Amino acid sequence: MRNLSDQEIIDSVRKGNESDYSIIINRYKNKAFSMLTRMLKNEFDAEEVLQDCFLKAYNSLSSFKGEAKFSTWFYRIVYNSALTKLSSQKRKIEAEMTSVEDHFNLVSEYNSVDIEKKDINELVHKIINKLPEKYSAIITMFYLNEMSIEEISEVMQITASNVKVMLHRSRNLLRDLVLKSKLSEELI
Repeated sequence: MRNLSDQEIIDSVRKGNESDYSIIINRYKNKAFSMLTRMLKNEFDAEEVLQDCFLKAYNSLSSFKGEAKFSTWFYRIVYNSALTKLSSQKRKIEAEMTSVEDHFNLVSEYNSVDIEKKDINELVHKIINKLPEKYSAIITMFYLNEMSIEEISEVMQITASNVKVMLHRSRNLLRDLVLKSKLSEELI
């Protein structure tokens, strides 16, 4: 069986083959869950929001016009749902980056014994999870989901220039976190 495009699957679902929607779910569930986990900092909430996202996308398939890729459209639903969940929990997304010392205490959280015991990949994910939600989301979309600047711009509904600025700030913050916690040699 050939690998069907998202549009072919959507057309099939629109024609009444509702079970084909499971192909879309299987295609996007892991990356979307990863993004939600990083933004919400809670796997249970991420799982709940992800189910809602797939339901929203399914119920809105008739409004999907195909002007953007399905993945971009779906990740916009995921991103906006995460923001809604965060605001319902009365947690505000930080608009401006404040000092690392105010938000992060990685030096005491990770010592050399912990580093030796933990897998570096797990450590990187934990550091990414320490970022404010928007920065965590942008790092996840760009590096882990391999989305382009333009796709991230559409998902976050900000300009490509703002995406580049946020990506730059996110990289700097990650670098500062790694240097501050003396993990640079471990991660290189």
